[in-house]
Amino acid sequence: MHSGLIIVDKPQGWTSHDVVGRMRRLAGTRKVGHAGTLDPMATGVLVLGINRATRLLTYIVGTSKTYDATIRLGQSTLTDDAEGEVIGGSIAAAVEPADIRAGVAALTGEIEQVPSSVSAIKVRGQRAYTRVRSGEDIQLAARPVTISRFDIHDIRRVNSGKHQDIDVTVECSSGTYIRALARDLGADLGVGGHLTALRRTRVGPYGLDQAATLEELAQDLRLLKLDDAARALFPARELSSGEATDISHGRRIEPGPGTKPVAAFAPDGTLVALLENRPDDARALLVFAPGGGN
Repeated sequence: MHSGLIIVDKPQGWTSHDVVGRMRRLAGTRKVGHAGTLDPMATGVLVLGINRATRLLTYIVGTSKTYDATIRLGQSTLTDDAEGEVIGGSIAAAVEPADIRAGVAALTGEIEQVPSSVSAIKVRGQRAYTRVRSGEDIQLAARPVTISRFDIHDIRRVNSGKHQDIDVTVECSSGTYIRALARDLGADLGVGGHLTALRRTRVGPYGLDQAATLEELAQDLRLLKLDDAARALFPARELSSGEATDISHGRRIEPGPGTKPVAAFAPDGTLVALLENRPDDARALLVFAPGGGN
């Protein structure tokens, strides 16, 4: 089995772990990982790494994400989404579209966000959602996130006008909770809010146009080869054959431009390593070339 990425269009009701388990069977290897979870309620882009490409996942986790979502105003839930018990809220009929737009604007840009209490963040060694579901009251610390895009597509009244549903697109930094945006928008408007639908449309450079369903992948694995995956994710540096040999054997080479990690390729287009440029040299962060620690 070759190494590479598989871009899955995750079905609703599946955990990310469920998808990894399914892919291990389809790919015939235990070496499968994912680049950031999706809630069971959510659908869309889930990036999986196969074999040596699992080493790229750390870098993919930190990329920006894009989501299509529906926020319901007028109800708060324990989980900040439609799967949780309703715990509050008030009739949202009086909330004007201008108020909603102002609330969205206030949640755009660099903000401090308190993660959902049922997130996977660990609290004293245990997942927050485990503590909440056992009856514990969890208060998580706010953390900085960036909401670079928060677009409203539609606002409509539902449930005889008691609630309002808002269709949005959110582009955000890693670590952002879309459920928390729904919660905070509802709280800021004084009526409560939660998420009723969530679809991730992009993770870094990988979008739904590259994704396949599990049914499609069972017929055709559609592996994004390691070399192509790295070219999409990082700036590329083309090495000479001598430089490729040096890097493969742990030696350092002359630095290139920029300070971010770069994907370094041999003359035949094979990924050799991820490089870190420093003032005096470039050193390998990860080596992929045969004989170089793969």
